[in-house]
Amino acid sequence: MSAVQDYLKSNKERQLSELLDFLRIPSVSADPKFAKDVRRTAEFVKKSLLDAGAGKAEIHDTPGHPIVYAEKIIDPKKPTVLVYGHYDVQPPDPLELWDSPPFEPVVKKTPLHPAGAIFARGSCDDKGQVYMHVKAFEAMVATDSLPCNVKFLIEGEEEVGSKNLENFCRANQAKLACDVILISDTSIIANNVPSLTVGLRGLSYLEVEVIGPNRDLHSGVYGGAVGNPASILCEMIASMKDKKGRITIPGFYDDVVKLKPSERKELNKAPFKLNAYMKDLGIKETKGEEGYTVIEQTSIRPTFEVNGMWGGYIGEGAKTVLPSKAYAKVSMRLVPNQKSEKITKLFTKHFEKIAPKSVKVKVTPHHGGEAAVTPTDTAEYLAAMQAMKTTFKKNPIPVRGGGSIPIVALFEKVLKVKTVMMGFGLDSDNIHSPNEHYGLFNYYKGIETIPYFFEYYSAMKK
Repeated sequence: MSAVQDYLKSNKERQLSELLDFLRIPSVSADPKFAKDVRRTAEFVKKSLLDAGAGKAEIHDTPGHPIVYAEKIIDPKKPTVLVYGHYDVQPPDPLELWDSPPFEPVVKKTPLHPAGAIFARGSCDDKGQVYMHVKAFEAMVATDSLPCNVKFLIEGEEEVGSKNLENFCRANQAKLACDVILISDTSIIANNVPSLTVGLRGLSYLEVEVIGPNRDLHSGVYGGAVGNPASILCEMIASMKDKKGRITIPGFYDDVVKLKPSERKELNKAPFKLNAYMKDLGIKETKGEEGYTVIEQTSIRPTFEVNGMWGGYIGEGAKTVLPSKAYAKVSMRLVPNQKSEKITKLFTKHFEKIAPKSVKVKVTPHHGGEAAVTPTDTAEYLAAMQAMKTTFKKNPIPVRGGGSIPIVALFEKVLKVKTVMMGFGLDSDNIHSPNEHYGLFNYYKGIETIPYFFEYYSAMKK
């Protein structure tokens, strides 16, 4: 490993420069106007993997955005690690809240990142973390230190639900055959408190439409007599939770797995300071399901959240209008045993039932995925733990994440292998928000740590 680490240290400036080029391409998968840029990003990934030493790299077209596959097979008898990541990013809106243009990366120092952080859309989620693997792979190849086979599966539709990945995986099971999946799309507790994600929540994501009169109306002429879709939508959404923060959809909790008191106690051993949490977010109190800590509310309990609402006139100045339609995008994070398809149906049935006769409603499912839990007694997990211990100088803490990576459950179902989630971001990195950033410490620490995972895993699998 000394040769690998020496190589990495002598190439730090180039490792950063190339990542900044990667971040300059606006690979927004949700917006069709960026389709050519998404394609250009896939080409960038392919070239980067070939330049890093891949034996072959391919772009596979799908009905949506392309998938990049690459591999380096040094010996079919050795274990194979499949690295998964995504090169697509969230839309950057609202643009006016960015301190610098989202696709013109800049490096600035912050209190949490005194060595500097890269500010750009995708810097942490997930371009920066994907590129750690490319550079770690390059270092192992360049120093003839790659101890096992490696494959890369980098997609361009994660932020829109990985619509075409399942079909690709099913059609290419032999190509993707491996012993473990390695993903860096999660976070650590702090730069001095390493952690490994051992669980993720599932997801049901939908859009709702409330339809009232057949046209927008003058709010003075018709207000007070005609049901207002925007107001009714607010009432319907508000009714989805009771005063204790519990979701009111009938049957919603039927399959929720309750952890034992001992398991909850272990979970809450993770370092957490409520006052610092609220100060960072600029809030005076938290608001979640009663009877659970913030750590539990954001990891082992399901949620219902509004991601956006609109309707009527929202332009400059005044326009007194009673809108014909109102809309909302909502998401429900799910826990083990809850199935996204079932929850989607339960929500749809309930939403239609509570709608008053003055409006019609329409529910459009977008995408979903299942929760996943990773065992902590396998060679794969132990290798990741030892790798982090080597570079952070302390044992990582196992934690359950609140986000969703639907592909984790899919990989287990289709490829029959477990996943190791070894991410290096921070929860405060503003992913999905304006001013997303990724610390230079985190980027370089990831590149430093990944080769150790390959070394330890290969030794354990002999």
